[in-house]
Amino acid sequence: MQDTLLVVVVVLALAFAWMNGFHDASNAVATSLSSATLTARVALPLAGALNVVGALLGVGVAQTIGTRLVDVPVSSPGLGLVAAALVAAFGWNVVTWSLGLPSSSSHALIGGLSGGALAAGGAVQLGVVRDLVLVPMVLSPVVGFALAWLLMAAIIRSVREVTYGTARRRFKIAQTVSASAVALGHGLQDGQKTMGVIVIALAAGGRAVDGVPLWVRVAAAVALGAGTVVGGGRIIRTLGRRVVPVDPVSGFAAESVSAVVLAGTAVFQAPVSSTHTVTASIMGAGSTRGRREIRWAVVRRILLAWVLTPFATALGAAVLYMAGDLVA
Repeated sequence: MQDTLLVVVVVLALAFAWMNGFHDASNAVATSLSSATLTARVALPLAGALNVVGALLGVGVAQTIGTRLVDVPVSSPGLGLVAAALVAAFGWNVVTWSLGLPSSSSHALIGGLSGGALAAGGAVQLGVVRDLVLVPMVLSPVVGFALAWLLMAAIIRSVREVTYGTARRRFKIAQTVSASAVALGHGLQDGQKTMGVIVIALAAGGRAVDGVPLWVRVAAAVALGAGTVVGGGRIIRTLGRRVVPVDPVSGFAAESVSAVVLAGTAVFQAPVSSTHTVTASIMGAGSTRGRREIRWAVVRRILLAWVLTPFATALGAAVLYMAGDLVA
């Protein structure tokens, strides 16, 4: 029975990785599509392939999620906890995708794990959550916004001797590179989070786990990439068109900063949100043309989704776990 439950949880984790890619495809391709630098037929497969590569570049974030975030009971309670967290996070992603809101799959997953752990009698390592989740959650969009604004301002100064139309044409090639870098960073961050969840499930199922097994890394990476190739068009439209107008120059600035932030935080094993980082960077680059360029009504809806995400999935996972416990 326990072996069957473990298999179910691993399948749920891979399904979440696929949904993560589908939901967050906008992180890598929204600005490139909006600026007509790439077509969807090129951008989505390219982003999917680079997601796979990025997810295989490290395991630091996976180890943070898998061994440092929550203490999970062994056997059925632990597996039930992970299953509840995955279902809650998956469901929340479906809701936010249907609304076209770029919410954080990472925070949905972390919230689900935390709520499920508390309901199951486990423990949440508050110091780790504070240092490696809450602080980066606040800082990454702030840093992304500020650096994207500075980079965009520097670019505008550097190209003032040529027409802006000429600069747009020149930056189309550069934006292809920056979009690819974001796709790598997204894989590096989000692919590893699913790996960490599978590590938790394996430990809860009584399997001896030393690090992150190769099959876990490959399976999570491929599932994430496969979801990205399909691409969640609703959120792509929100990020690419509805937050702020995007062209190749501002797209390059936003993507370059996002890629640096995602890679830099992965070095410190901090599971930051690629969605928060990319959205804030797009706003920062776009705001150099004036705050009126930003569509604040859309931004307010996005910020509300960001705040609600970890609480909604924590509550959802706790309710699901307790309901399953009652049935059992």
